[in-house]
Amino acid sequence: MKYSKRYLFFFALLLIALAVKYDPSAAGSGEVRSFRGANLDSEVWNPLIASSVNDNLLSVVIDNREYTNEEYPFYMDDQLSIMVPVTVLRDAMNCSAHLYNGKRLLVEKHSSGIEFSLDSDTAIVNGEEKSVVSPLTRKDDVFYVSLNDLSAYLDYTYTWNMQENMASALDNSGSAVIPAKYDLRERGRAGIVQNQGIYGTCWAFAALGALESSLLPEEQAQYSADHMTLCNGFSLTQDDGGEYTMGMAYLAAWKGPVFEADDPYGDNETDETLTAVKHVQEMQIIDGKDYEKIKEAVFKYGGVQTSIYNSLRSSQSYSPDYNSRSHAYCYIGTEKPNHDVVIIGWDDSYPKENFSVDLEGDGAFICQNSWGRQFGDDGVFYISYYDTNIGTHNVVYTRVEDTDNYDNIYQSDLCGWVGQLGYNKESMYGANVFTTKGQEELVAAGFYATGKDSQYELYVVRNFENEESLEQRIPVASGRLSNAGYYTVSFNRGIVLEAGERYAIVLHIITPNTIHPMAIEYRADDATEHVILDDGESYISANGNGWKSVDTVEDCNLCIKAFSNNQ
Repeated sequence: MKYSKRYLFFFALLLIALAVKYDPSAAGSGEVRSFRGANLDSEVWNPLIASSVNDNLLSVVIDNREYTNEEYPFYMDDQLSIMVPVTVLRDAMNCSAHLYNGKRLLVEKHSSGIEFSLDSDTAIVNGEEKSVVSPLTRKDDVFYVSLNDLSAYLDYTYTWNMQENMASALDNSGSAVIPAKYDLRERGRAGIVQNQGIYGTCWAFAALGALESSLLPEEQAQYSADHMTLCNGFSLTQDDGGEYTMGMAYLAAWKGPVFEADDPYGDNETDETLTAVKHVQEMQIIDGKDYEKIKEAVFKYGGVQTSIYNSLRSSQSYSPDYNSRSHAYCYIGTEKPNHDVVIIGWDDSYPKENFSVDLEGDGAFICQNSWGRQFGDDGVFYISYYDTNIGTHNVVYTRVEDTDNYDNIYQSDLCGWVGQLGYNKESMYGANVFTTKGQEELVAAGFYATGKDSQYELYVVRNFENEESLEQRIPVASGRLSNAGYYTVSFNRGIVLEAGERYAIVLHIITPNTIHPMAIEYRADDATEHVILDDGESYISANGNGWKSVDTVEDCNLCIKAFSNNQ
């Protein structure tokens, strides 16, 4: 039985205690001795309990989602606190959780902020010093914090079920996840203000500014806009401008980022031999002016790249849409976006009177521009919630990893999501065929969700020969994605492939309210006129039964990647 070891352990303790209680050497003495087992000090008893708990399957349920110590290194410490890795807090508790200088953890949710210090038995809760059951701890380069303490100070209900070996924490505050005002600058999570100068490179500075912000405060880096704009595979110069999908393609293909110091901006030179210093595995797109989701993304992940129509032409120019005294901007009209900035905060009460146009109400996003510190408030300005374009298209960088995460990437879509393909319905199948370079374990696949609430199924086909091979597919993953964007999905089991083996990654995608759910790379315009289309082998199907080469429908590559580790 799963818990037999634990019960035998406690039974043995009970027998020892009873033996002590009924010590025969005490018979006839007339002395009544206490049950010494009941007087075991917590310093002795608690470690025994914790050891028993940790030796078994430990489940932790946070906001109705279950985790176990088989997947994550949860454990019970000697104070009987459930210690959780700091890295799971953001998604598990839907909060902001960041480490500063490897010594201080700041956890924020609702209007509460808790500062834990490494190995300290106190924490600062909303400005007041409070005691904690267990201090912030570092073990094997992993930081842990007490779920008991988090629950107490974030208004969670915490329970422990000894029979099930399960801890539960449930948010019962009923209030919004995010506060009414938030500024990444105040938390050391906004990147350095840059200056794009005379070039049309705002899209790259916004992408990299948001990416840099997503790593702060744990990591500080400055990435090269020069490399992103000159080594992206598109047929555009730095004078021609660009858009957020170009940055996504560059990062998803592992072309970058590279450090600014290795490819400085503005010298009309680049180094195509440079390799990525980070691997970006997930970028979510928040569409449709969903302000609450945008704020939540800033709160949890960092800066959000967004597009606006900018009627200013430089930091020194005049526009009736901009109040230079209050650094407040609002455009209301029909012009399409022509400029990218980074949302680094918001203020729901920012006065409407600060804008140079009449508005219905208060509120503004705090945005970082790429026109140097001489513009706005040290490079930052306010954009009204009522601006026509703010929040229409937004990118947040949600999974950025070190370059040792996978050994190999297989891909044929270096320019990424250029267009979409489909059978005039919400679902379709697509497959990309690759050949291994050595004996490898296939562990993940990357693809784009072209709309919200997409469902996916992933399969692997071994020893691919022709279209008929695609009927012999092995299921490896499935799920649902709330937002559009680029995702890397880990397989539920690795697939070991032989050296030189041809294999296929099959994606079944279902995207509501679309008739073309599959992202493709093709020659769509001047920017993509030189895209390479003879480097891939792709197949499509309406229902997963009859397959044909994508070339018979459209000269394109499907945006499906594969990731493997060497054996």
